[in-house]
Amino acid sequence: MPSPKRSSQPLVPEVVPAVATIPRAPTTAQPLSAPPLLAADAGAAVDASRPAAPVPPREFKSKNTSEAEQEQKLKPNPAKVFNVVKLLPTESPTPEPQFLKPNNTGGPDHDAGKKKQQIATRVVTTLAMIFGFLTLLAMGHVYMIILVLACQTLVYREVTALFGLSTKKEKKVEPEGKDPWSKTLNWYFFAVTNYFLYGESIIYYFKHVVFSDAQFLPFAANHRFISFMLYIIGFVGFVTSLKRQYLRQQFGLFCWVHMTLLVIVVSSHFIVNNILEGLIWFWVPASLVICNDVFAYIWGMTFGKTPLIKLSPKKTVEGFVGALFSTLLFGLLWGTFFMRFDYMICPVRHLGVSVWSDITCKPNPVFLWREFQVPSYIAALFVPILGHPLSKISYAPFQFHALIMALFASLFAPFGGFFASGFKRAFDIKDFGDSIPGHGGMTDRMDCQFMMGMFAYVYYSSLIRTHNVTVGSVLETIVSGLTVEEQKELLLDLKRYLDGTGANGVRSFLKAKTGA
Repeated sequence: MPSPKRSSQPLVPEVVPAVATIPRAPTTAQPLSAPPLLAADAGAAVDASRPAAPVPPREFKSKNTSEAEQEQKLKPNPAKVFNVVKLLPTESPTPEPQFLKPNNTGGPDHDAGKKKQQIATRVVTTLAMIFGFLTLLAMGHVYMIILVLACQTLVYREVTALFGLSTKKEKKVEPEGKDPWSKTLNWYFFAVTNYFLYGESIIYYFKHVVFSDAQFLPFAANHRFISFMLYIIGFVGFVTSLKRQYLRQQFGLFCWVHMTLLVIVVSSHFIVNNILEGLIWFWVPASLVICNDVFAYIWGMTFGKTPLIKLSPKKTVEGFVGALFSTLLFGLLWGTFFMRFDYMICPVRHLGVSVWSDITCKPNPVFLWREFQVPSYIAALFVPILGHPLSKISYAPFQFHALIMALFASLFAPFGGFFASGFKRAFDIKDFGDSIPGHGGMTDRMDCQFMMGMFAYVYYSSLIRTHNVTVGSVLETIVSGLTVEEQKELLLDLKRYLDGTGANGVRSFLKAKTGA
C-alpha cells in the first residue's frame, strides 16, 4: 500500500531557535564598522529555501518594522531617564567648607560693606581683649593664672570637638553621642591632668605655706601618688565603658584626648610657671608673638608678593622677614621698659599681690645694669658724632635674652600657626570655633602662644634661673625627711645656734610670730 504523500506544510509549527537559522559567516572579511546582528536581523537571515512556519502576525510584529525604527527603540529616552534618576534615593552631598565657597550673595557694594563690618567687629573685640588683659595683669598673678586656665579649657573643648566632626564623616563609625561616657571621661582626664600639674606648681612655689600647714601636708607629701591613682581610676572607667559597636570610636577618642592633653594642658602648665617666676617671663614672650603677627600682616599687605608656605597662602616671605626685624627692635625696647618694675620681675611668694602692692625682692642678676668698656680705637670713632669718646655702654643681660626670645617668636613660633592652619584644612573648617567674635575660636589665637610659652619656660629654667636655698626648700626637707623627734631636736639646736651667735631678740621674735 503506497504511503500517503507528506504535506509540504507541517500540521504543528516547529519551534526552531533563531541561532539555528543563522547561516555561517562568509569567508570574506566584514567591515569593522558593521554593527552586530540584532535578534530581529537574525530572524531575517533564515535560509530562504526553508519555508517559514505560520506564526500569528502579533508575534512577529517587531520583524515587520524597519531597522531605523528598531534603533530608535533601543535608544534611551532622556526624559524617562531623568525622571527615574530624580526618584532614586541619593545621599546629600558633603557640604563645601565655608572658606572654599565663593561669596555670590551680592555685588561689590555688599562685599565691601560686609568686609567693613567684619573689620569693625575684629577691632572692637581686639580692643576689648587688650583692655581685659591689662586689667587682669594689674590685678595680680592669681587672675592671670585663672585667665590661662580659662583659655586652655576653651582650646581643649574646641580641639576635642573635632574628633566628633571626623567620625561623622566616616560611614563605618557610629556618630559620637551614642556612647554616654565619652565626654564624661574626656573632662575627667582633663581635670586629673590639671590637678597634677597645678598641684606640682603650688607645691614648688609655695613650699613655705604648704609644708607648714598640717592640713595641706598629707596632700603635698603624697600628691603624685594621689594623681596617679586618680588617673588609674579614669583608665579603669574607660576600659569598663568599652562597647563592641563603638570600639574604634572609643579608642580613637582616647588617643585624641591624650595628645590634646600633652600639647595644650602641659603647655599651659609651663605658661603658669612663667607667671609664678615673674610676670615679665609671661608678659614679654606673649607680647612678642602678638607683635610678630601684627607686623607680619602689615609688611605682607604692603610689600608681600612671594608666598611663604602653602598651608597659609596669605603668608609672604616679605611679611615674614619684615616682622623679624620689627620684632627684634620691639623686644629690645619692650623688655628694657618693663624690667624696671619690681612687680614684673619678682617671683611670686603669695597670691595676694597686685600692681598696687608694695612688692620688693632681690632681683635676678639678669636685671642688673652693667657697663661694657668700649675699646679705645672704637671709642675714638664716635668723637665726631658725640663730641667725646664713647668709653662705656650700659646694658642689662635681660636685653640679650629679650632678643633671643624675639628671634624665636619670629622664626619658630609662627610654625605653630602653620600647624594649626594645616589642622583646619584637614577638617575643612575655617576656624576652630566662634568663641571670639571676628577672630574665630580661642585656638586660632593661642596656636603660637603655646609654643612660645614652652620655649620661654625651658629657656628660663635652663639658662637664667638661680638655684638658691630658700626657707621653703629647707622646710620641705625637714618635713619630708625628719621624724617629729628629729624636728624638735633640730629646733633646739637652731635656737642654741642663734643664741650663740649673739642674735638678740630671738625669744621676742618667736613670741610675736607665734603669739605664745
